[in-house]
This record gives sequence, C-alpha cells and structure tokens, in this order.
Amino acid sequence: MTFRTLSSVDLDGKKALLRLDLNVPIQDGKVSDATRIARVVPTVKALLQRGAAVIILAHFDRPKGRVVPEMSLKPVVPALAEALGQPVIFVFTDWADGNAQAAVKNARPGDVLLIENTRYAKGEEANDPAFSALLATLGDVYVNDAFSAAHRAHASTEGVAHLLPAVAGLAMQAELDALTAALEAPKRPVMAIVGGAKVSSKLDLLGNLTKKVDRLVIGGGMANTFLAAQGKAVGKSLCEHDLTGTAREIMANAASNGCEIILPVDATVASEFKAHAQNRIVSVDTVSPNDMILDIGPATVALLKVALQDTRTVLWNGPFGAFELKPFDMGTNAVAIAVAEATAAGRIVSVAGGGDTVAALNQAGAAERFTYVSTAGGAFLEWLEGKSLPGVEALRI
Repeated sequence: MTFRTLSSVDLDGKKALLRLDLNVPIQDGKVSDATRIARVVPTVKALLQRGAAVIILAHFDRPKGRVVPEMSLKPVVPALAEALGQPVIFVFTDWADGNAQAAVKNARPGDVLLIENTRYAKGEEANDPAFSALLATLGDVYVNDAFSAAHRAHASTEGVAHLLPAVAGLAMQAELDALTAALEAPKRPVMAIVGGAKVSSKLDLLGNLTKKVDRLVIGGGMANTFLAAQGKAVGKSLCEHDLTGTAREIMANAASNGCEIILPVDATVASEFKAHAQNRIVSVDTVSPNDMILDIGPATVALLKVALQDTRTVLWNGPFGAFELKPFDMGTNAVAIAVAEATAAGRIVSVAGGGDTVAALNQAGAAERFTYVSTAGGAFLEWLEGKSLPGVEALRI
C-alpha cells in the first residue's frame, strides 16, 4: 500500500481540512458511545502539535441535502471537546450562507472548528465539483481520517482530495496498514472466518476470499446453506435453499484455488428462537425436521482450534451463531477467545470488522486482544470484497 501520510506535508501555520466520521449514536441530546471520537483524537492532536488550525468536516445521518435540525452535529461538540481537552468551535452553515468560509478565515493555529453536517449540502453525496471546490477553499491540506466513509465517492471524502494536498490521518493509516497486512501481504496460512445470516449478502466477499486465503471458515446462517448444498437436512434453520447451487459453485472455486472450506461438523439446535431455549448438540448429519441450528457445537470449536495452531493470519467477519441469545453465543465466544489468545501469544495476526462482529468480540471479551478491530462496517466489507474505495484511492501516491 502506497498512500500519502501526515509525515509528507508541512502543517505549520496551515489550515488542515480534516474529514472525520462523527456519525455517532446520540441519546437525549448527548453522545452515548464515543468510540469513533476516541479513535481520531491522536490525529487532531498531531495536527495541533504541528502548528495547524483544524477544520473538521463530518456527516450525520441522511438529511439528503436539506437542513434537518435533528441531524445537526452540534450535540457532538461537548464529547469532542472533552476528548481533546480543549474547546471546539461549532460553525452552523447550510453551505450556501458563507458561514463556513467566514469562520475559517478567522481560524488561528491551535483552533479546532467543527463545521455543520456536510450532507446538508446538495452537492455532498452527488460529489458535485462545485461543492468540492467550495470545501477546498477551507483548507491548505486535506486529511482523511474517516476510513468508514471511504467507500463513498462524496465531495468531502473523494472530490476535495483531488484539489488539495491529500493525506491519510493516523486512524486511516492504521486501518490501511492492518488490512494490507491481513489481505494483501499476509503471513500464511491465512484463515478467513465469515459468518452471519445470509450467503446472498456476502457473495462478493466469499468469491474474493476463495482467491486470497488458505482456509475459509463459514458459520452462522450462511453455513446452513452450504450444508444443504451438500445434501444435509437443516430442519427449520435459516437457509437460502435457492442458493445451494451458488454454494456448490463457491466450494468448487475454492477447491480450484487451493482454498480449504471448513463447515460445522456439529451444531447446537433448538426448536425455538429465544434465549435459554431448550437445546441439544447434534451432528450436522442428524438435524431433525423440527430443529433450528443456532450455534456451532463443541466438536466444531475443537476442529477450529486445531486449524488455528498453524494459522498465521485470521480475518473475521460475522458470528458463528445467534450470539445475542444465550447460550447460543458459546461457539462464537470460544473461537474468539482462542484467536485472542493466539494473538496475545504472538502466533497470529488477527483483523476483524463488521457491526455484529465487533459486538460479538466485545461480548466475548476478546476484542482488545485482536491485532486490529475495524469499526468501519461497509468500507471494511468492501475492502474484503476486493473493491477499490474512492476515499482511499484519492490518497495513493
């Protein structure tokens, strides 16, 4: 990966136009989870320490080019100021009133300005050249620290990057380094764990991974479709029976690429989808018509622990079962802890991402011991699918 970083630009006395993802959860007018804010604090502080005024661009929700007061970034200001340990100047604008330009004109080194929701402007999501040009007047250098928005070709994520010296922020750089190490230049063998509900939502991902990794572990509801493709009964389990032919094609492609596919050999089944439902462990060859597969079983966990022994890189996207319902989180928890322990021991590099994945790893108490956990969601998934991300491509040397 060759992309420009903060070390390549002069910031002293400059105005740094910093794109962040501050689309954080708000409850009762306050930020309820400041995880995304915490991740970008090092970049903001680095810019300030190098003598810049920091002009922050960000979006919130989907106002679709209109001023929607409920979608203002103003409630983010107190949490951002607390995280930085200094005041943050909020600048309201509808992007047609000149407020942003006037505020930036008066900004001095050491100031931090947060400009109102970029999606209030009609030109943002359309990546309108005129709006990109307006944004470019607000800074001397463009810094993108919003990997989670890098799959969108918007004016503030891609358009303006072509009009100013453009570099990756520290969080963006860490994300790109982690993903490159895991997928583009990994230590082998590489194991990818892909779970979740539906094969249909991850066809591109599975297709790309069969060409990139040595072992592909399929779990969650997706695995049921692959088991059905092998002629196994899956009872009342979530299963896309119309995609069994596609599943067979994926398995055939994997075999031709030298990629081993690992499917569950046993399962935790129940007749009801609810927490603490009466359940039992069965072989995947003996699932009864009234059974729902809700988790992998202990034999599958043991199989995966053996496979991890000579694995050097793990990519993880999606849980093994209905982890939100106890006791159907046991399989995900057990494998997550095994990966975390191997990472802590220095045996593997582990990179995980996706909303359910992050929640599951946090629930298992394993996330902090992974090499890198991405909160980027759609951008993380598109990277794994092998797609180019406009916000990243604009930073390439």
